[in-house]
Amino acid sequence: MERIILFDGVCNLCNSSVQFILKRDPGGHFKFASLQGETGQRLLKMHRLNPDLNSFVLIEDEKVYVKTNAALRVCKVLSGSWKVLTIFLIIPGLIRDPLYDFIANNRYKWFGKKESCMLPLPEWKNRFLD
Repeated sequence: MERIILFDGVCNLCNSSVQFILKRDPGGHFKFASLQGETGQRLLKMHRLNPDLNSFVLIEDEKVYVKTNAALRVCKVLSGSWKVLTIFLIIPGLIRDPLYDFIANNRYKWFGKKESCMLPLPEWKNRFLD
């Protein structure tokens, strides 16, 4: 099963989230690409998503999940007790996503922004598509 996470490569919160996932995914289930990168833009176009999309995206076996649906589906695969968070999938996204949107809309103000995308550690380099 192929799982690709698209993330905002200049967002400090997003980069921290990617590192969080990498540390809890010893099986290497996830690959990563920044939304700003060539691969990320190609995947957005391929799946008919807005190239200016401002969300965490999971592409899992050619199905696309965004916002809390993406985040909770990632938790399902992580090691440890993170799987328990998938219980929130029973709550409709229309209820979950406003909190996600609030955080996403303020992430640069609260967590800061990088000038360029992060460079992965050598042991994780093969997990990044750009």
